[in-house]
Amino acid sequence: MAIGLLLAQEEGGGGDALIDVVPGLMIWTIITFLIVLFVLRKLAFGRIQGLIDERRERIRQALDEADKAREEARQLREVTRQEREEAKAERDKMFEETRRQAQEQFRRAREEADADLERRLEENQRSLEAENRKFREQIRRDVVELTLLASEKVTRKTLDDADQRRLIDETVKEIDVAQLASDGDR
Repeated sequence: MAIGLLLAQEEGGGGDALIDVVPGLMIWTIITFLIVLFVLRKLAFGRIQGLIDERRERIRQALDEADKAREEARQLREVTRQEREEAKAERDKMFEETRRQAQEQFRRAREEADADLERRLEENQRSLEAENRKFREQIRRDVVELTLLASEKVTRKTLDDADQRRLIDETVKEIDVAQLASDGDR
């Protein structure tokens, strides 16, 4: 309707119809504007405002979720850092414990080897001493037998048991077995 009036005025007046003040047209324009405003307010503005509020809420939630995710990521980084530090400390502790155990085992093995060596040396020493005693006894017996044989040849008779015993005892007292053994080592 307003458009028809504008067209009619333009055909009739021919001048600046848009600048001319027409009181009837102004009233109808204001009434139409108020009706459109009322209808938009009742039907569209509520929905548009609801959509805007809904979008604003979704954006706020998205920002809150982003902040929450950022905070969780920060906490996760912190937890990961702490776990990494704990793992490193645990690894260092395990290395130190392993090193300590290895040193302890090495020390025990060395002590056992030293004790075994000492035991073997003592056994060898005892064995050598026993062999020396055996050789000395053998040398004594051989000397006594040679002495008896020499005595029999010199006296040209066989000695009885009592004479042999007396002669053996005298010879053993006179012979220094240690001197014979040292002479034999040369």
